[in-house]
Amino acid sequence: MPTDKKWIWEDVVYPHFQYDFKKLETRLASVSRKQGELNTLGKIISKKNLQESQVLALEEEIISSWAIENEILDRQSVKSSIKEKLGFESVAHYREKTKESNFVDILIDANSNYTEPLSVEKLFGWHRKMFDNRHNTLWNIEVGRFREKGTMQIVSGVIGKEKVFYEAPPHDRLEEEMNAYMRWFNSTPSSLLKASIAHLWFVIIHPFDDGNGRITRAISDMVLSDIEKPTTSRLYSMSKSINQDRKSYYKALEKSTGYIAKAEPMDITIWCEWFLETVEKSLTEAISSISYIVEKAKFWDRHRTTTFNERQRRVLNMILDKDIKNSVNQLTTKKYKKMANTTAPTASRDIKSLLDLGCIEQVLGSSGRNIRYEVVVMAKSL
Repeated sequence: MPTDKKWIWEDVVYPHFQYDFKKLETRLASVSRKQGELNTLGKIISKKNLQESQVLALEEEIISSWAIENEILDRQSVKSSIKEKLGFESVAHYREKTKESNFVDILIDANSNYTEPLSVEKLFGWHRKMFDNRHNTLWNIEVGRFREKGTMQIVSGVIGKEKVFYEAPPHDRLEEEMNAYMRWFNSTPSSLLKASIAHLWFVIIHPFDDGNGRITRAISDMVLSDIEKPTTSRLYSMSKSINQDRKSYYKALEKSTGYIAKAEPMDITIWCEWFLETVEKSLTEAISSISYIVEKAKFWDRHRTTTFNERQRRVLNMILDKDIKNSVNQLTTKKYKKMANTTAPTASRDIKSLLDLGCIEQVLGSSGRNIRYEVVVMAKSL
């Protein structure tokens, strides 16, 4: 094993990355199947539900991509800007330039114009949008151009005991590095492995003073969108999954960029495994959410001739809508009383009626004062 630490870009073989395909092929096949499954689901849900799912996925991608960098965006501003820019609503209040609105532009560009070549002009345009009107940055950064001075290091720890987790190539190599990156990107057919390598390689180069992570995630979106061919926007957020487990993200980077020495410096199998696992996790969550939308539509279709009172219909809708976001939202008499704004006896009668109609069922193991119910979304097999 090597003993001297060397960043990946310092190796004579760089950037000829290597990976063990046999270790990846099972995951590659699984991710491809789930891409197809999600694409099929997107075609069978209603136009309204499709639009809502697109908005939610893009909203989560934008919020999470900034959260990874410890920056919090205004969710309502993001959502309203997305709806306006996708043509779902006209929200004049959000037409002013904001970082939320500008990043929506970047992600829509990545998700819609994925067949366009990646160019310096596109990258600089994204970078300018990202930092437009940003007068409160902690340091002066080069906006709309590659970093030009100093050493780009990722450092952690108290002053005097800092650890350098990564050091990027010097600025005088950036033109050569980025030319090689874009030649490869524009000549390589889109695939899951291309998305994985494109992500890691851009982070290795780290061409900008700031915003590298957000831009590399937008580049990954371009490749994934070119594979999936979405209408306007994809239905899942990879950044959300990254943000939920940032430790794994940084561990994969450490094991791939040279912080942790290895026998084969160009072997990025660990990174590819992490990337594919994260994409699959994102797809699985989206499939679950959209499958629920489909089942919810089937629920109302099964009960299209069922007579509900206004309270029951309102509570059922509230429970079903919340389940899409929260996976589990069980019902109690107390909760029904509050949701329907009614009395305890009326809530008990309404719940008894819903039980008789087969719309809800008692949660196994609950009883007495702690009795709980859940909506029977899927039809029971005979």
